[in-house]
Amino acid sequence: MYTVTNPATGELIEKIENATDGEVLAAIERVHAGFSSWRRRPLAERATIVSRAAELFAERADELAAIMTLEMGKRINEGRGEIGIVVDIFNYYADHASELLADEPLSITGGEAVIAKEPIGALIGIMPWNFPCYQVARFVAPNLVLGNTILLKHASICPRSAAAIERVLRDAGVPDDVYRNVFASSRQIPWMLADPRIQGVSLTGSEQAGISVAAEAGKNLKKAVLELGGSDPLIVLDATDMDETVKATATARMRNCGQSCNAPKRMIVLADIYEEFVERLTERVAGYYVPGDPSDPETTLPPLASNSAADEVAAQVAEAVRQGATLRAGGHRIDRPGAYLEATVLTDVTPDMTAYYEEIFGPVVLVFRAATEAEAITIANDTPFGLGASVWGSDRDRARRVAEQIDAGMVYLNRAGGSQADLPFGGIKRSGMGRELGPLGIEEFMNKKSIRL
Repeated sequence: MYTVTNPATGELIEKIENATDGEVLAAIERVHAGFSSWRRRPLAERATIVSRAAELFAERADELAAIMTLEMGKRINEGRGEIGIVVDIFNYYADHASELLADEPLSITGGEAVIAKEPIGALIGIMPWNFPCYQVARFVAPNLVLGNTILLKHASICPRSAAAIERVLRDAGVPDDVYRNVFASSRQIPWMLADPRIQGVSLTGSEQAGISVAAEAGKNLKKAVLELGGSDPLIVLDATDMDETVKATATARMRNCGQSCNAPKRMIVLADIYEEFVERLTERVAGYYVPGDPSDPETTLPPLASNSAADEVAAQVAEAVRQGATLRAGGHRIDRPGAYLEATVLTDVTPDMTAYYEEIFGPVVLVFRAATEAEAITIANDTPFGLGASVWGSDRDRARRVAEQIDAGMVYLNRAGGSQADLPFGGIKRSGMGRELGPLGIEEFMNKKSIRL
């Protein structure tokens, strides 16, 4: 079932039955049939509808933020901020539609040619719970502009977000055979991907979910875009203002209660400032992040998305300590209703410990000491993941040099994580494949047709 459980209290709010196989098949047929007319709608009309969706998301920001707070515990202000980037994404693809989809001329031997940019058909989106609106937006907005149709399966704890997003798109003018929400189960995904009417799939989720979907997509020759886990490194080369550096890096890690794929989960600090950094970071994490109601704008530490998620992170921290890591702050479930876990700092994590290589999806910071710049880069790259990274330092050229040696899909200088509509997002290694957002995000499910003139 799809369920709404308030993670701040543990109260079960609502249950929704999974869609039947017949309902899923009917939804596939609807978006398949809708493709032929949607792709032929003038681009200007599709862009106008997407622009109207941006307006409606902005108008309903408070409503959508409140739904996210109820379903997965997001701080209300962070929910409003999430809707802000959703608006930016829909506006970006609406405003840049004509240039992103213009024919690309080629100079070839003996003549001329163009690359025509066309849609490919009906797609499935499999979305996660940690950013219920943003993750949908970065898949949906470019594909609506391009002319693809979409069947969306949201996370099982976010049915109200899924329904609210569908209402926004419908009210903006997206036909009901172009975008459809379906409360499908994981069991139904394999045969949905095998259906010849489906042309591709985009998944944001765990590494294991990505492996499963990639296997089914490959078996059925379907295009897949996967945005999976991350254990992003954050390298601190120096700090002219230590308090400001600590505040900024802690904020980046604790955003969304640490439940962000591209959060800086591993902080790697050069030896000459390591002790001071750890001391200040521990003070900040232990003193500033206090549990509270996520609907209260003053709350600094909301619950995790579920009790099972909080239990899993607490178990990962306990295992790290059992294996020899040093617990500097936090690390325990909080004795109150809801899925609360203390904000945590771990040091002395070594490669023979489980925590060194796994992703910890919660309010936990791992801090590593590096004797040299070269060692910092080695630690940063010693991970199966490759989503994002960041480098902090006063010397821009030095930070850029270090950034160029990090194996990741995205590297930021003097900021960590984040997202913006016009900047491509995605990773390498076990963090997935493909790109979303920016000019690359509209090309993943595109037929780049060569036309020889």
